[in-house]
Formats: sequence, C-alpha cells, structure tokens
Amino acid sequence: MADDSLDLRAGDAERDRVAKLLQENFAQGRLDSGEFSSRLESAYRARTRRELEAVTRDLPDGEAAVPEPAAVRVDLSGLPPERGVLRDPALLIPWGLWAGVNTLCFVIWLILFLTGEVSYPWFLWVLFPWGIVMLFITITLALLQRGGAEDDAEKG
Repeated sequence: MADDSLDLRAGDAERDRVAKLLQENFAQGRLDSGEFSSRLESAYRARTRRELEAVTRDLPDGEAAVPEPAAVRVDLSGLPPERGVLRDPALLIPWGLWAGVNTLCFVIWLILFLTGEVSYPWFLWVLFPWGIVMLFITITLALLQRGGAEDDAEKG
C-alpha cells in the first residue's frame, strides 16, 4: 500500500518541502554545492512522490520529506477566488514600475521647472501612453477573469 502512494503525482508543496530539507542538509554540510544543485533540480523536476523520495533517500529525515497522502479532500470549488485582478503580481509589478518611473520623471521635470530650465511638461509623454496601455491591459484581464468566473459558475 505504501508503494502505491509513492506512485502518486507530487505537488508543489511536496517539492518545496523536499527543497527545504535539501537546503537544511546543505547548510549542515551533508551536501556539497554541486550535489545540492543537482538534487534540487531533480526535486523540482520530480513528477511522483517516488522520485522525490529518491532525492532524499540517503539524508536524515528523508522519509519525512514525502508525506503520506491526506485522507480528507476538501472541495474548494464553491469558494470565491482568493485574489482579484488588482492584487495579481503580474499587474502589481508593472503598475509599480510605471508609478516609480513617472514619479522620477516628474521630480526631474519639477526640479528643471523650478530652476527655470524648462517649462514644457515632457514627463506627460511618458505618463500617458504607458498608462493607457497599462489601463487597457488591466481592464482586459479583469474582463477575462470575470468571464472565466461566470463560465465556471455555469458549468458548476
């Protein structure tokens, strides 16, 4: 029975647990850097729990790195999505970059304006085109996400 559970597909949480175990053993000097890199790569490429177990077989606590399958399965399909489109890092990072670059451009323009060097608001040529593209992408992703949620509700 235990062999059957090792043939199940490994999840990201299990791979992360094995990676943490490998890091701890590397920090304790049980693995050199080449072996650590090789095993870490193998752990993240592992598809089954058996492959994960093979990565840590000769290390202390190697058996504890691959957990037994959970007996209870929870259906989360009825729960609303955890994050909205505005909290998606794929959008937060570009919006943060846009805000930072435009703040820098505005501060440079303001310094030049206050010293009498320039009066034309050139920073707007950076602010508006980039902002319009970002706004279009954000709205498109929000509509796609809403459409995906409606499709899921119709199927369920």
